[in-house]
Amino acid sequence: MDESAGNRWFYLALTCLAVVLSLTTWFSATAVIPELTVRWSLTGTEAAWLTNGVQAGFVVGALTASILSLADIWRMQHLMAGAALLGGIANAALLIEPNAAGAIAARFVTGVALAGVYPPAMKYTATWFVRGRGLALGLLVGSLTLGSAMPHLVRALGAGIEWTTVVGITSLASIGSAAIFLVLRDGPHPFSRTRVDLRQVGSILRNRPVMLANTGYFGHMWELYAMWGWFLAYAKASFATGNSVFDGNASLLTFAVVAIGMPGCILGGWLSDRIGRCHTTALMMTISGLCALAIGLTFDGPGWLFAAIALVWGLTVVADSAQFSTAVTELSEQHQVGSALALQMGVGFAITILVIWVTPLVVNALGGWRWGFVMLAPGPLVGVWAMLRLRGMSAATAMAGGLR
Repeated sequence: MDESAGNRWFYLALTCLAVVLSLTTWFSATAVIPELTVRWSLTGTEAAWLTNGVQAGFVVGALTASILSLADIWRMQHLMAGAALLGGIANAALLIEPNAAGAIAARFVTGVALAGVYPPAMKYTATWFVRGRGLALGLLVGSLTLGSAMPHLVRALGAGIEWTTVVGITSLASIGSAAIFLVLRDGPHPFSRTRVDLRQVGSILRNRPVMLANTGYFGHMWELYAMWGWFLAYAKASFATGNSVFDGNASLLTFAVVAIGMPGCILGGWLSDRIGRCHTTALMMTISGLCALAIGLTFDGPGWLFAAIALVWGLTVVADSAQFSTAVTELSEQHQVGSALALQMGVGFAITILVIWVTPLVVNALGGWRWGFVMLAPGPLVGVWAMLRLRGMSAATAMAGGLR
């Protein structure tokens, strides 16, 4: 099949749509945590684990998939469809109003399921694109970003919307995405198939260029999900000081901050194919890290500047995400791409569990949210260092057609 015939854009559009629908389940509980906290009498720790449970499940699912080479053995369309169906069912389990332990378990299963959607979708998209791969994967991660933001939009549409509506809509969206995944067809640039070999994780770990790209990703992940997961709480605390935009609708601002990452991902992908993966990721992490440091300066106003910094942060904090994965598809042994992507994401999301858990502890120690996000800045700093080191290696010419 001719890559230039337009089929690649058709299948990319279908994949992006399915990813948007399935990823709505990621923050479905986070968007309604205030209601669930009151209704289920949740402690602060239990509320945090409604978000962290998804992260933990994703880590377990991704690392298991990496060890067992699931994305390199199974047909990716079937893996993604089954995972999306499981994710929708697990998300819907919240509707039976289990106790806190049951809800966290349901969120954990949702995370496991999403590990069967996101990494395989990255590998699948790469089978359709060699030229323009950075932009294509940027569009895919942009879809993940939009899907993650959607529960906040549903919540922002009106205070009268029941939490069950948010959970129900996102569950149906994920279940519906399974049908889309099933109609996808393999691209003209398939990766080599493999078999279960527990030693190949060690081979990935010994690949220095891949691990430098992973280190960049780990620094990026130190910042990303803690910002996404806690921004609603941060905005509400800021608005409580009298500093507000969007008529004080914190959910609407949070949706805007997360959703603006979609055009950010497209920008990052376009830029990466023109100036290289390393320069693009270093630039985006520099800007996002500065935003983490600066947003506290506008915590109590002016509102327009607070919103501006938040939106620039939302634009850049995820703009580079796809480029770390793109780099792995270019630097890895081709029969290990699926496992390498799963390993990268598994470890990266393990880091997010720690940071999401620690963030409110730091906030309590500081006596409030104002400077709570400063702790996220070291992640991008480490990431910039790793990507600039990678750019100096000869193996980096495999990226972006030699642009590094």
